[in-house]
Amino acid sequence: MNHNQHPLRHYLTITGNYWAFTLTDGAIRMLVVLYFHQLGYPPFSIAMLFLFYEFFGVVTNLVGGWIGARLGLTVTMLVGTALQIVALSMLAVDPAWLSVPYVMAAQALSGIAKDLNKMSAKASVKLLPTTQDHDNRLFRWVAVLTGSKNALKGIGFFLGGLLLSVFGFRAALLILAGGLLISLVITALLLPRRMGKSAAKPKFSHILSTTPAINRLSAARFFLFGSRDVWFVVALPVFLSSVLGWQHIAVGTALALWVIGYGVIQALAPRLLGKNKKHAPTSRDVLVWTSILAMIPAAIALGLGSAFSPAIIVIIGLGIFGVVFALNSSLHSFLILAYSDRDKIALNVGFYYMSNAAGRLVGTVLSGWAYQTIGLGGCLWISSAFVIAAALLTARIGKLETRVTPEVS
Repeated sequence: MNHNQHPLRHYLTITGNYWAFTLTDGAIRMLVVLYFHQLGYPPFSIAMLFLFYEFFGVVTNLVGGWIGARLGLTVTMLVGTALQIVALSMLAVDPAWLSVPYVMAAQALSGIAKDLNKMSAKASVKLLPTTQDHDNRLFRWVAVLTGSKNALKGIGFFLGGLLLSVFGFRAALLILAGGLLISLVITALLLPRRMGKSAAKPKFSHILSTTPAINRLSAARFFLFGSRDVWFVVALPVFLSSVLGWQHIAVGTALALWVIGYGVIQALAPRLLGKNKKHAPTSRDVLVWTSILAMIPAAIALGLGSAFSPAIIVIIGLGIFGVVFALNSSLHSFLILAYSDRDKIALNVGFYYMSNAAGRLVGTVLSGWAYQTIGLGGCLWISSAFVIAAALLTARIGKLETRVTPEVS
């Protein structure tokens, strides 16, 4: 069956699987953090549990696109979902087995699963719109998929805490694994096996992009996501807890609400940006919004050095940063698909999200080091510098854009 015969049904199937996976991804992170905190693990040991999760995200995105091009995106999506079920089951064992190396191994598997699933879902969307309004519909579909994912990840934080308090650690994990198994079966039944499979078998050497616009957009993505995580992942929650004196539940709730709001803005990006059928986004739009974003961390850092309340400065600044960052992320997610031809979509998206994962990894490590040495203000200045680097890289894409005009089916 040709996947273009039922584009909306396939889009809903892909989105449904992505939603189910994302709920478990957010829930498992909260379950692990809260449970091991209850067991008395120090913060550094808890952070180490997620080191392989981030590292293998980089590796998976790099190799996953090549695998997806050879085997098809449906296969990589199903494999990613199955691996997450295995990771959840690995943690649902006797607590005596839950040493740091064992949990790191389970989290590594979860990291591989997450990025296989994300790469597959986002690349598949490129293959679905078939109308003359291809670019406009593609932007809307990518925005909804990406935005809803982030909103659901925030909901997953709440779900993890709720399941832990009501059912306990092991039962919560088994409930999540059971729900994801149902999603796996439905997806396997409804999606065509050959979706995204390249007509020519790409060589392993082809995992690195040879398209200059895609390379620059990927490099910009590295700095964009590094700019977020350098102050959001470690520095911000520690600042809210230790400096502002917030309780852990207040910190967790604030960050979850931020992620949900961020996802909502992403989903609404086409409407908020005023894009219509005649004007699909270009790199110029990314440059404008990235330039605006660069000023926000710097403004927060200056505000923290003023006489104003640091709590108000951080809360307002975090909200503004979230809105502008979400718009940037949606534009990026559209352009990587628009710049890719159909036969290379899995390879290009895998390479692109490898840069995304590398930015998160570097940002996470820098967040802990920079906060410990130069405080939250220092993290914010690094964030601003990262966004400026992203803007400079984006500015050079415009000259190449005529050579990568999005394909209309």
